[in-house]
Amino acid sequence: MDALAELFGTGHGSASGASQASSAGCGSGGGGGRRRSRKQKKRVRPHNNPTPAPFLPPEAEEGNIEYKLKLVNPSHYRFEHLVTQMKWRLQEGHGEAIYQIGVEDSGMIAGLSDNEMRASMKTLQHMADKLGADVTILRERKVDFVENSTKRVAEVLVRKVPDNQQFLDLRVAVLGNVDAGKSTLLGVLTQGELDNGRGRARLNLFRHLHEIQSGRTSSISFEILGFTSKGEVVNYSDSRTAEEICENASKMVTFIDLAGHQKYLKTTIFGLTSYAPDFAMLVIAANTGIAGTAKEHLGLAMALRLPFFIVVSKDDVCSASTVERTVRQLTYVLRGPGCARVPFLISSSDDAMTAATKFSQSPSITPIFVISSVTGKNLDLLKAFLNVLPPQSNMQAQEALMQQLPEFQVDEIYTVPEVGTVVGGTLYSGICREGDVFAVGPTEHGEFLPLRVNSIQRNRTACRVLRAGQAATLALGNFNRTQLRKGMVMVSPTARPTVCSAFDADIVLLFHAGKVRPGFQVTVHIGNVRQTALITNIHGKESLCMGDKASVTMRFIKQPEYLHIRARLLFRVGATKGMGQVTKLHSHVRTAMHTAVLAAPERVK
Repeated sequence: MDALAELFGTGHGSASGASQASSAGCGSGGGGGRRRSRKQKKRVRPHNNPTPAPFLPPEAEEGNIEYKLKLVNPSHYRFEHLVTQMKWRLQEGHGEAIYQIGVEDSGMIAGLSDNEMRASMKTLQHMADKLGADVTILRERKVDFVENSTKRVAEVLVRKVPDNQQFLDLRVAVLGNVDAGKSTLLGVLTQGELDNGRGRARLNLFRHLHEIQSGRTSSISFEILGFTSKGEVVNYSDSRTAEEICENASKMVTFIDLAGHQKYLKTTIFGLTSYAPDFAMLVIAANTGIAGTAKEHLGLAMALRLPFFIVVSKDDVCSASTVERTVRQLTYVLRGPGCARVPFLISSSDDAMTAATKFSQSPSITPIFVISSVTGKNLDLLKAFLNVLPPQSNMQAQEALMQQLPEFQVDEIYTVPEVGTVVGGTLYSGICREGDVFAVGPTEHGEFLPLRVNSIQRNRTACRVLRAGQAATLALGNFNRTQLRKGMVMVSPTARPTVCSAFDADIVLLFHAGKVRPGFQVTVHIGNVRQTALITNIHGKESLCMGDKASVTMRFIKQPEYLHIRARLLFRVGATKGMGQVTKLHSHVRTAMHTAVLAAPERVK
């Protein structure tokens, strides 16, 4: 936790990893300093995929990765067992499973002959056909650590869209400093056309006129990239509308494009805490390195325990030595005490497949892609990585959330002609259907108001049922928009929700120039809640300095909020930043519920 504070610095990216890397090799004495510099460079060189070792990690009982030595002519009983096993792996991977053919359960790579591989693939295809799944060979490799061996191993992707879903869903938050090329990269991925070097690809992503004029994102926007069951890309190059992309794709990657400028940091934090992304993609410009807010964004991802990978953009405007220096700078920061990560430089399709499978198993591995949105360099590797990347959520935890009462977090509010009031957000728990009655709140007095969901849309396509963990927009008809605000929740009328005006939290002060005492005001981010709070008490201490940990009591300044115990929080004001976890709620008042919701839900319009 203390090492994490190094990533926030002064809050403006003043300390760069490159300068630290260069100064680390300096010493008193010319020859000795040069020798230490060479050792330092050798120590921070990024990892490249070597010749495959004869062993993989042992097979895990949980997860979506299955090892099979061979699948040659199984008996009927054995075949049914294999099908049941595949169904389990698909459930664990939310519709995706990775099969390693030619590998024993212990992880030893044995390999198969050509005849055995063909028979095994035929059996695997029959297993997938019985479940209605599709099979795609990701890669095949010879067992080259044995001399004169002709045996091979294969890595196979099995994909099946669950019966209760239209497609598999993956959310990726896009972080990085201003002018790093985030929106341009998303434009190239989702539009299917390379950039002209002057930002043409990003124009379709901007939502406001000032964004087009300045070329800088100031709001949160969403872009989608689809993949078929065979791993083929589906985007706007061959589909005119988002509806067509959703119809033709079996897997959807939703990119959450966040702002990179320092003055829009609160918008970026809101996007990270409220939209519950599965992964973060940190975009670093090759010509500037870790500059501006990039290091701070990296710290936010670490604080929220969000798995992330890195994309080094603008390879076309830099020399090879500049790109190498930027990668070396990244490697130094990632291996430092604040991150303690293992950098993995992706240079081939084989690296991309290895990174995708290992990334889901070990979050300490951080893939690094060096790409160009103008020449298209290595974009195919990034797409292949996203195609195989599985969701992070656990299937059992997901099922447990779906059994709870519904709770929808309100992140956006719109007024749509001929539709009425529309809210966007994420269903935290339960199941939401068209026509369901909810209570929305809390208001400034801690009350909840009745409403009805008229229709649901996901990725701009109609949807009748929404399940826990899915993001969507809900049409509320003629409900008064002025009674809504960001940070509210829609809950079941039978939930009897309670709200709090104050709460206790265990926090760590990541950065602050002086001392924090009771009476200090900060902006608190807890899920979709963003409000100014007052630190009223520091338990057991008179004040806090940078790096200190303590239990504190915070009180909201404006209105009460709906929170969860153990919810992660971030707080900030100016350069001051900290993080923590909610431990206790201080109830505001007993929440008022409109009696019509409980007595006669059908009367709610």
